[in-house]
Amino acid sequence: MIKNYLKIAWRNLWKNKSVSAIHIIGLVAGMTCCLLMLLYIQHELSYDKFQEKGDRIVRVIMEYGNGDTTNKGNFTGTKVLSTFKNNFPEVANGVRMYKNKNIVKIEDHVYKEDRFLYADAAFFDIFSFPLLKGAANDVLNAPHKVVLSAATAQRYFGDKNPVGRTIQVGANQTNYTVTGVAADCPPNSQIRFDMLASFSSLPAAKVEETYWSANYTTYLLLKNQNSIASLQPKIAPFMKRELASEDDGNGSYITYELEPYTRVHLYSPYDGFEPNSTVQYLYISGCVALLILTIACFTYINLSTARSLERAKEVGIRKVAGAQRRQLFWQFISESTLVSAISLFLSVLLLLILLPAFNDLTGKTLLFSEMFQPEILAAMLGILLSISFLAGSYPAFVLSGFKSIKVLKGAFHRSSSGNWVKGSLIVFQFGISVFLMIATLIMQNQLHYIRNKELGYDREHVLTFPLDNRTMAKIALIKKEFKQNPNILAVSRSAELPTRIKGGYTMWTNRMTPEQYIMTAGNVVDDEFVAACGLQLIAGSGLSKQDIRDVSHADYDKNYFHFIINQSAATALGWSPEEAIGKKMTFSYRNGEVKGVIKDFHFASMHTPIKPLVLFPDTWSRHLIVKTSGNDLAETIAFLEDKWHNIIPYRPFEYQFMDESFAKLYASEMRMGKTLGIFSAMTILLACLGLFGLSAYTIKQRSREIGIRRVLGASATGITRLCSIQFVKLVFLSFLIASPLAWWIMNVWLRGFVYHINIQWWPIVATGVAAVAITVITVSFQSVKAALANPVKSLRTE
Repeated sequence: MIKNYLKIAWRNLWKNKSVSAIHIIGLVAGMTCCLLMLLYIQHELSYDKFQEKGDRIVRVIMEYGNGDTTNKGNFTGTKVLSTFKNNFPEVANGVRMYKNKNIVKIEDHVYKEDRFLYADAAFFDIFSFPLLKGAANDVLNAPHKVVLSAATAQRYFGDKNPVGRTIQVGANQTNYTVTGVAADCPPNSQIRFDMLASFSSLPAAKVEETYWSANYTTYLLLKNQNSIASLQPKIAPFMKRELASEDDGNGSYITYELEPYTRVHLYSPYDGFEPNSTVQYLYISGCVALLILTIACFTYINLSTARSLERAKEVGIRKVAGAQRRQLFWQFISESTLVSAISLFLSVLLLLILLPAFNDLTGKTLLFSEMFQPEILAAMLGILLSISFLAGSYPAFVLSGFKSIKVLKGAFHRSSSGNWVKGSLIVFQFGISVFLMIATLIMQNQLHYIRNKELGYDREHVLTFPLDNRTMAKIALIKKEFKQNPNILAVSRSAELPTRIKGGYTMWTNRMTPEQYIMTAGNVVDDEFVAACGLQLIAGSGLSKQDIRDVSHADYDKNYFHFIINQSAATALGWSPEEAIGKKMTFSYRNGEVKGVIKDFHFASMHTPIKPLVLFPDTWSRHLIVKTSGNDLAETIAFLEDKWHNIIPYRPFEYQFMDESFAKLYASEMRMGKTLGIFSAMTILLACLGLFGLSAYTIKQRSREIGIRRVLGASATGITRLCSIQFVKLVFLSFLIASPLAWWIMNVWLRGFVYHINIQWWPIVATGVAAVAITVITVSFQSVKAALANPVKSLRTE
C-alpha cells in the first residue's frame, strides 16, 4: 500500500514539475536555514562538554572597589590559587593561566603565535586535553617548558619527533624545551592553544604572590560538583579577614565569585580565552529558524490548496471508484512526505555548499561531519516527519473531504469554507516578515550610528603594531625612520589602544586622602599620543619629551608625573577643565600634576558610559600607533615594512588598522545584523511564494465573476485592484500586529547600549510600504493575467 502511495505521489510530482519545483524550493530554503541554525546551536551548546571534570571546574571572577565604585572581571592575582588550596577543603587543585601573543624562532625562521598560553603544571590533570607525547605531570613542571599542539608540531617539525627540541620564545629569544605534544583543541572549547608553556616561566611566578596585580585567569578543581554551594559563601568573609591589615576605612574590598566552567561560554559576561556567545542570541537564532521553517510549511499549504481546483476531479473519480477518505488522506500525506524527503536531501547538499560562508558569518568552525551526530540526525528525522504532517495535513484534509457529486458537477469551488485559514496563514507569514524587516532596519541603524558616531578620536588610516621590550629599546630609531615618509603624520606608543582602555587604577588629590580614591581607567602614552589619535585638548597642553624623561629614573620614587585627564576625570575630582591645569594629584601612588585636559572620548564599548581616564607617561608600552594621511596607502605600508625589517629583523611585520580593532567590539551585533538581514530576505521570499499560490487559487475561484465584470465593461486596472485589495488588507493587518511588537523588542535591545539611536517612524513606515508593494506586485501577476484573459472562455467553462 505504501509503495503504491509513493509511486502515485512520484508520478503526480513529475507530471506537475513547475508546481513541484516551487514546493521543493520553498521547503529547501526553510530546511536549510533551520539545519544551519540547528548545527550552530548544537555547536554552541556542546562547548566544553568533552571536559571529563567540567562539572567540578570553576573560573574565579575578581570583584574589587570601595563604597562608591566597583570593578569586576575574569582576572585574578597570582595568590588566589595557593590561598584557596590551603584554606578551603572544597578545593582539590587549580591552575593559573595567562594568554599572550609571542614570536617564536625555530632555527632561522621567525613565526608569530597568537594562541600562546602559560599554565601551571596541573593543567593536564584538570583539563581533558589528551597528550600524544609526554607525561602529564612532567611537561609543565619547570620553567621554560612548552607543549605544542599536534598541528603546530606538524607545521614546525613535520613528521619528526619535536620532544627535546629547543625553540626560542619572545623578543629576548629565551630557550624553551619542547616537552610534549597535545591533541589539537576542539573548536567547541573556550581554552584553545597552539603552544602551552609553563606558568613558572613568567616573571610573576618568580616574585612574591599578590592579590592586586590581577593579570591572570585562575581555575579551581573542586572535590565534587556540589562544593561550589558551600565554598562561595565562605569567600567574602575570608577575604575580609585576609586583607584586614590593609583596611583603609573607605570600604575598599576584594572578593571572588565562582563561575561553573561549563556555563562560562553562554552565560558569563566575561570572555574566556576565546570570545563568548550569549544564550539570548541562541534563543533568537532558534526562534527565527523555526519561524522560517513554519513559513515554509505555510507556503506549502497555500500552494497545495491553490492546486485543489486542478485535483478536484481526480479526488471525485477516486471516490466514485470506491476510495475511502482515509485512503485519500494518506495518499496526499505520502505526497507531502516525498516532497519533504527530497527537500531534506537537497537541503543537506546545499548546507555542505553554504557551510564555509556560514562559518565566515558566525565566526565559528562548524564541520559538516557534525551533521551525523545522533542528536542532529534525530532532529532531521523530526523535521522531516513534522513537515510531512504539518504541511501535508491541511491540504490532505481539504482535498480528501471534497464531495464527489459536487466535484464532478463542478460546483464545489463556490464554497468559501477554509478561507479564514488561508488568510490567517498570510497574516502570520507577513507578520514574521514585517517583524524581521523592522528589526533588521533598526539594528542596521544602530550599527550605522556606532560606526559613524563621533568617538572623539581618529581611527581612519591609523595602523597599530605590537611592541615588546626589545623593540622598545629602538623606539626612537623606529619613530625617526618611519617619519621619513611624508604620508606618516605621527608615530606614538601606548599600553592600550584608544578603542579599549581598561580600568583598575585609582586617583585622588591633595585635598583627599588615599582612602577617598576614585576608580579610573589609565593608559601609558608618550608625547605624540594625542596627535596620533586625534584627541582634542580643551585645556592645557600635551606631554613633552621632557615629561617622559622625568619618569625615567631608576629609583621610581624620584619620578614626577605629568598627567592628561579627560573631562569626566576632572569633573570627578571637582575641577573644571581650566581649573585642573597645574593641580597636584596622585594616580595609583604616582605623584604629579595635571598638564592637560582632553575632551571625553569613547575608550570602551558603547554598551558602557564614558568614565574617568588618566593618560600618563612611562618607559614601557605594548602598541605602536602610526597615523597616516591615507594617501598612497599601499606604498606607505610597503615603506613601513621595509623599515621594520631593517630595524627589527627578529620580529615579523604585522599590523592592524585601528578601525578593525574598533569593529571587534561589536562583532556579535554585526553578525546578528547580517544574519537577520539574510533571514528577513528569506521570509519575504517564502511569504511571496505562499501569497502567489493563494492568489492563484482565489483568482481561479473567481474566474466566472471576473469574466462577467469584463463583459460588463470593467477595466483591467479595476480587476487588478479588486483582486489585490483583499490581500493588501491581510498584509496591512499583519503590519498592525507585528510593528508594535518589533518596536517594543528592539527598544529592549537598544537599552543594552548606553549610547543608542531613538527609534524613528521611517523604518516602520518604510517596512509597511514595502510589504504592501511586495503584495501588490506578487498578486498583480495573477490578477493581470486573469483580467486580460478572454471572458468568453471563463464563462464557457462555467
